[in-house]
Amino acid sequence: MVTISILTLRNAVLSSIVDAGYVFVKVNDFLAENGKPPLFKVQLVGLTKEVQQNGGLFTVRADVLLCDVERNDLIIIPSMMGNLLIATHLNQEFGVWVADQYKYGVEVASMCTGSFLLAFSGILKGKHCTTHWQFANEFKYYYPSVKLVDELMITDQNGIYSSAGSNAYWNLLIHLVERFTDRAMAIRTAKYFVVDLDKSSQSPFVIFNGLKDHKDLLILKVQEYVERNYAAKLTVDNIAEIFHVTRRTLERRFRKATRHTVSEYFQRVKVEAAKQQLEIGKKSILDIMTEVGYIDIQAFRQVFKRVAGMSPIDYRNKFNYSI
Repeated sequence: MVTISILTLRNAVLSSIVDAGYVFVKVNDFLAENGKPPLFKVQLVGLTKEVQQNGGLFTVRADVLLCDVERNDLIIIPSMMGNLLIATHLNQEFGVWVADQYKYGVEVASMCTGSFLLAFSGILKGKHCTTHWQFANEFKYYYPSVKLVDELMITDQNGIYSSAGSNAYWNLLIHLVERFTDRAMAIRTAKYFVVDLDKSSQSPFVIFNGLKDHKDLLILKVQEYVERNYAAKLTVDNIAEIFHVTRRTLERRFRKATRHTVSEYFQRVKVEAAKQQLEIGKKSILDIMTEVGYIDIQAFRQVFKRVAGMSPIDYRNKFNYSI
């Protein structure tokens, strides 16, 4: 029997708690249909017996208190809402407990912004993790020792799992079903819950917004300049000269403040501008490419696909909203 402990966090996204429990209960149903015994024991674990969610609209009741948990095989950290630093602080006792459990071989999975509590626990240092793209900059700022790969839908490393934004946790849950059963059961479960198993990246959904919650006023000015002049043929040397700093100083301070190199930042700004034009859908890809400062269609396609996770044509077909 695999014991799964779903944490009843304060400020949790309620659906992530409910859906996590439902998936493994349903797998037990599938096993029963085949004359097999249940595999999963699902328990809600809390600091208190009851936790109010969504401003008191709902109440989640824990099956067992944190101090009384006798067995664990997998801990699931649901997604959190609101100010994530406050939410992490409200649940810090869970973070300490998760770190202790991991030392004894218990596996841990975080859903979406639950990654903030996972990182707070300390077990992510030097490891890979993903989270909701909207909070990637914030995550990088507060947890620089974690290797955030926010383009990925899920991560799996050394018994630690994480999922990207919002509904990406469904892909993580199916991944965990396969981890504890087999591929056939994962496919059966994915079909029941209508989950696309082929999704591996959240890059197409990302809206790039460079990290600006830092104190380096020079770099803020550089960011603003790059975002205003993304179509210009700028180089790192040009920008360093404009702002009267050496290239080495600019690169060092820019990466420290934004978690990107100047060139990476410039490319992301260009691609974001191109994405907006592709969504409108009134211009050709060649015209859009020129407007954002590219002259080589092959180079533009390569950069776009690397950043957005799909080609410009595929992006326009998927997200175009023009009539």
